[in-house]
Parts: sequence; structure tokens; C-alpha cells
Amino acid sequence: NNPLGIEARGKQDSIPFHPYYTIKDMFGLGAFLTIFCLFVFFAPDYLGHPDNYVPANPLVTPPHIVPEWYFLPFYAILRAIPDKLLGVVAMFAAIAVLFILPWLDRSPVRSARFRPIYKQVFWLLVIDCLVLGYIGSQPAEGWYIHIGRLATIYYFAHFFVILPLLSVFERPRPLPLSIGEPVLGGGASPPAGASGAMERA
Repeated sequence: NNPLGIEARGKQDSIPFHPYYTIKDMFGLGAFLTIFCLFVFFAPDYLGHPDNYVPANPLVTPPHIVPEWYFLPFYAILRAIPDKLLGVVAMFAAIAVLFILPWLDRSPVRSARFRPIYKQVFWLLVIDCLVLGYIGSQPAEGWYIHIGRLATIYYFAHFFVILPLLSVFERPRPLPLSIGEPVLGGGASPPAGASGAMERA
């Protein structure tokens, strides 16, 4: 686990897998299972749509059916384009672009912590995905259509325009010399117990 994206340069940059990583992973798993069980046992239909559970009737057209919540952003992209075929292509392209993301972001710095502009742009993408999710849950009419198209344009512009340009023009902040430097406060010596554990790694 290296969120800073800095190469390990010595024993001071690593700790034993057990018990440190196992305890961390167990805590994360426990937090996830707590939230997961709340939905499973107390609100299993909370994130669903009631119309999806109505038996199909060929004589009645439902007024508004939406997919599950995790498909809503891509469903909004599908509806943002009037042409059906191009809408389907755009929907699958929105998913496929995530697979080529490492080739689109060519910055030598891995972590957004040292990239001030990218950090702001990332949160714009998060907001854009939330907007797409909301638009996907609403009827395709009125201003929902225009907002969905603008959000779709920004979604693809983020990956195909903004990321390549940031890789060229952004000036990231200097990287620390090691992982231990920002963690320990810029060159401070680690506690005795921590240093002993690191030496045993």
C-alpha cells in the first residue's frame, strides 16, 4: 500500500506484512461488512427501483424505468446522444476508456498529492459522475437532456483532452526522497519500536 506513489528506497520505507497490513485489511473489511450488512438485512431494496420488480405486461408501457444505481452514469451517457447506435457506442466507450487510462495519463508523478491541478480536476470528475448518475435517474425531458449532454462532454473531455494536456503542462511539486520522509515529518527519526520493526522486515 503506497498511496504516495514513491519508490521504496530502504528498510525505513517498509514494514512487515503481518500484523500491520493484516490488521489494516481486517479493519477495512469490517467497516465494509458493517455497511454491507445494513443494506442486506435492513434495506435490501433501498438502492433499487420499484418499477423493475413489476411483472412485464405487453399491453402496458411503464412510464419510466431506470437501471440499477451503478449503471445510472452510463445510462445517462446513452440517452445524451439522440442517435441510438452512437449512444450505445458512447456508453461502451465510457467504460472502455477506463481500461486505457494508464496510457492517457502520462505524468511521471503517480500520486495526485503532488499534482495540484490534477487534484482539482479529479474532484470535478467525481462531481460530473454524480451529476450523470442523477440525470440517469430522471426522465429524458427538459433541462435534464441538456445537463446530461454537458456532463457527457466533460466526461470524455476529462480523459481525452484534460489528462493528456496535464501530463504535458502541469508542473508537479517535488517528490520526497523516500516514503518515510513525509510520514515521519521530513527527516525525523522513527520511534524506537517502529525502527526495530522496520529492521526486522
